[in-house]
Amino acid sequence: MEYQIANRLRHVQGSIIRELFKLANDPDIIGFGGGNPSPETFPVDDIARIAAEVFACNPVSVLQYGLSEGYPALRETMKKHLLKTEGISFEDNELYIVSGGQQSADLVSKTLINEGDIIITEEPAFVGCLNTFRSYGAKLVGVPVKPDGMDIEKLEETLKSYPQAKLMYIISCFQNPTGFTTSAEKRKQIYELAQKYDVMIFEDNPYGEIRFSGEHVPPIKTLDADGRVIYTGSFSKVMAPAFRLGFMVFNKGLSERLTVAKQCADTHSNVLFQYICNEYMTKCDYAAHIASACEVYRKKADLMLGEMEKKFHPDVTFNRPEGGLFVMAFLPEGMDSFEFVQEGIRRGVACVPGVAFVVDQSKPSSGFRLNYSTPSDEQIVRGVDILGKLTYEWLDK
Repeated sequence: MEYQIANRLRHVQGSIIRELFKLANDPDIIGFGGGNPSPETFPVDDIARIAAEVFACNPVSVLQYGLSEGYPALRETMKKHLLKTEGISFEDNELYIVSGGQQSADLVSKTLINEGDIIITEEPAFVGCLNTFRSYGAKLVGVPVKPDGMDIEKLEETLKSYPQAKLMYIISCFQNPTGFTTSAEKRKQIYELAQKYDVMIFEDNPYGEIRFSGEHVPPIKTLDADGRVIYTGSFSKVMAPAFRLGFMVFNKGLSERLTVAKQCADTHSNVLFQYICNEYMTKCDYAAHIASACEVYRKKADLMLGEMEKKFHPDVTFNRPEGGLFVMAFLPEGMDSFEFVQEGIRRGVACVPGVAFVVDQSKPSSGFRLNYSTPSDEQIVRGVDILGKLTYEWLDK
């Protein structure tokens, strides 16, 4: 039969990144295209022990339905953790556990966004959330992101041009795909503009704990005096992505509607893995685990960036991220990276073209995203060498 696809999905394209994951099964392809955390960082032994103990002593507690808002003990643990590490207060805020940070974008869209509403986003930005917004019929308007965050002048111009805008989407630390971090000053300016033009902010921070250099910058949420910032994070990068667990922090006035939105999505998140997360955070050395993971990523990032500095054409620019999993390189302005990336794949290295992360995917992008978290050291050296030679061929021809 001929299927009549809903309007909200007709113009949502599949993720180029997810398609590139299929190349991971090809042993001849060096994968710089994914976004997986390093398996070296998974606390496998502790996860196995905690799971074994609960199944031996109280299995029903993790096999029965749970609360839509999340496992109570983990919610309290996360509130204490975020107050201590990020300075987020819970006097007026609430915290829910969600099925991965990605679900926060879905619940926010379901709760706040009507078809045709304007969402202002960093550009480039994470394709998963952009596609979620698109699936609810939102109109996306991009604002260029610089190494220290959104272009503030262009952001205000955009807010003036779209006074009906509902939401701003910002990845505040080690942005996916660029690796950029919004400075403290720009966080303040962004919040003040949100107040001035009465716009909500969706602050996405799945990589925040993976800082391996530089100074900690408090979230925009810590500036929130009027309940306009929704803050989200993930356990995927610090525990294991298959847990499919994240959290969102929001003003208590949104609790009822977000509870309903969650119940309409999946009733509740995985109880077993919520239990494991809480046990690990409260009974193991979570701080040492994070420090160990950061050291793994620091070494990998230093290796890749060092090789890029030596082997990429000098007209190819890139920033040095202070954390996270990604760096984005840029061909000279006006060049399109899509064919460059295609040729890289033909030569055995997969990365992601910048067009995957922009609002208008019909327009060319000069950027290409590289991931350093999963390739081996040998693969990093060999892959950057291949791409480096390609940059010289591409730019000198």
